[in-house]
Amino acid sequence: MFKAILIEKLDDQCSARLTELQEAQLPAGDVTVKVAYSTLNYKDALAITGKGPVVRQFPMVPGIDLAGTVEASDDPRYQPGDQVLLNGWGVGEGHWGGLAQKARLNGDWLIPHPKRLTERQTMAVGTAGYTAMLCLIALERHGLKPSHGPVLVTGATGGVGSFAISLLAGAGYAVTAATGKASEEAYLKSLGATTVIDRTELSAPGRPLAKEKWAAVIDSVGSHTLANACASTKSEGLVAACGLAQGMDFPATVAPFILRGVSLLGINSVTQPLERRVEAWDRLSDQLNLDALSLMTTEIRLEHAITAASEVVEGKIRGRLIVDVNG
Repeated sequence: MFKAILIEKLDDQCSARLTELQEAQLPAGDVTVKVAYSTLNYKDALAITGKGPVVRQFPMVPGIDLAGTVEASDDPRYQPGDQVLLNGWGVGEGHWGGLAQKARLNGDWLIPHPKRLTERQTMAVGTAGYTAMLCLIALERHGLKPSHGPVLVTGATGGVGSFAISLLAGAGYAVTAATGKASEEAYLKSLGATTVIDRTELSAPGRPLAKEKWAAVIDSVGSHTLANACASTKSEGLVAACGLAQGMDFPATVAPFILRGVSLLGINSVTQPLERRVEAWDRLSDQLNLDALSLMTTEIRLEHAITAASEVVEGKIRGRLIVDVNG
């Protein structure tokens, strides 16, 4: 038997509970993992609360991230005792995920655990930090350099935003952080932000083109915020879009793209090829500010994940939530 969060659906109503399951109930897969830590991401919180159509089949164990040790494997790449890491791949949506003490998975979804980070540290990073690194890699692949000017980070106190600020600042970029939480200015500057602005400057309908301000943007918000960020990006600037906290819509015009040559880069953190996943985690291992990591991290027990999910959806959580599934 092992403990897990289980989401069930009855009469179109979803409910989540902490329960005990048998190993025989685990879904099909070629690698069985004893989970050490998972995380509580925004997507996980939507699944647990039922506030978003995340779960595609029921019952479901949520948790899009996990770190743990291989217990059994039919995949020749992994042997019992190997430490492994997983982000995305529909886990916690269409396949049982990491908010449990055991998981059975497809070996293609795993990577070897980064050598310079502990299991707890990788889950402190989780999909949020991994996505932020994918954004930075994409911006730099398209030529961004610190000398080009400031980089805007939206959703700054969230997981992706917090990591984006820390990673950008560590790489020498000047960072402007947009937040709706004025009380968190000291926190954002401790991560490396040089300027903090109110998100209301970006969150309402705006003009097709605005004053050029930023060389690049990392946006986890979407909707009007992303549209206004594009409208305010400098000529030949770059915008990496990776989230939809404000909404999935994109109420923009083509003006920034055809009149200023702005490039909009979509960031998919769910199904990246193995080589790019390993690259992102290697860079996180090398470049991560561990002091900043501790500032943006709170650890909870598995039994507290359901309550915490509501706080995540309501925007009450700063930074990252690690889940000790065995605590």
